[in-house]
Amino acid sequence: VPYDGILEFRVDGRSHPVSDSDGSDGPPARLCPQQVLVQKLTATYLEDGGDLRFEAADVSLHDLTGDRPTVRYRTADGTPRTITCDFVAGCDGDHGVSRTAVPDGALTAYAFDHGIGWLTVLADAPPPAHPLLAVSRDGFAAHFPRGPRASRYYLQCPPDDDPGAWPEARVWDALRTRLGDPGLVSGPITDREIFRLRSLVHDPMRYGRLFLVGDAAHIVSPMGGKGMNLALYDADLLARAVRDSVHGDDTALHTYSARCLRRVWNDQEFSHWLTRTLHDAGDAEPFLRNLARARLDRLFNSPAAASAFAELMTGLDPTGEAVTREVPGNLSALGGD
Repeated sequence: VPYDGILEFRVDGRSHPVSDSDGSDGPPARLCPQQVLVQKLTATYLEDGGDLRFEAADVSLHDLTGDRPTVRYRTADGTPRTITCDFVAGCDGDHGVSRTAVPDGALTAYAFDHGIGWLTVLADAPPPAHPLLAVSRDGFAAHFPRGPRASRYYLQCPPDDDPGAWPEARVWDALRTRLGDPGLVSGPITDREIFRLRSLVHDPMRYGRLFLVGDAAHIVSPMGGKGMNLALYDADLLARAVRDSVHGDDTALHTYSARCLRRVWNDQEFSHWLTRTLHDAGDAEPFLRNLARARLDRLFNSPAAASAFAELMTGLDPTGEAVTREVPGNLSALGGD
């Protein structure tokens, strides 16, 4: 979905548009569901002659600290296969086999549970003019486009809540109240689930010749849409490091983890700040609520604060180095899809 760089905050029904464009000359940003990006990248890779092996079972990694690690798996018909390689990129997510192949104690895990749940709702309903984040005394809510005729909604709820406790009437009533929009147009709900906000970082992002990429190395609270962008950054950095290594320079391989983690912690901090601000702003505890609303007021009224927010939303490299512009524009995603 084309994105004009305007993010709408709504506090107790009052609208506060904020630009998250950093003013650079790069390609325009887009909002893209993660599975759509994966589909497009897969199609492009196959069209370029890439080798993708689907329906692999019993995948295991071996000899990761040797010169030639191997990946073993079984095909759909049960035939065993072994791939011998120079490097393994572990891009298989938080529950994949890559990180479990690393011996206990080799990585340090930094985990944080935000104590917040979201009811995520997909509906065939008109999308908003701009991505919308709303806070009120009733809690947080958000409304994002999901194509020209569908929307994704988020409603703050207890992390152990039951989706079955949210019939359609309750969902739409809560959205209209929290978004401050009594006339919000409803539509058929096609999916709903409870999503627990959590953060996780593994350090280092390398073990021998295994390099962890994306969710295999780090999970970010969805606030701020950093998960997919961090994964793209990791993958781009690793691809360039492997290219350099093939030409005899291993410097980028040795610095891969440190460079990625510097960006990861920068985005973790921003996501945590935004998560706390937008959820505390509706908190029943007045001290936290007033602190959060003071932060929002500063964002809405201070050009310096708005500029810093735009820079962090854009995702500038905290090292000060230029980030590759070879992907089609900045990409933002929110939530588990």
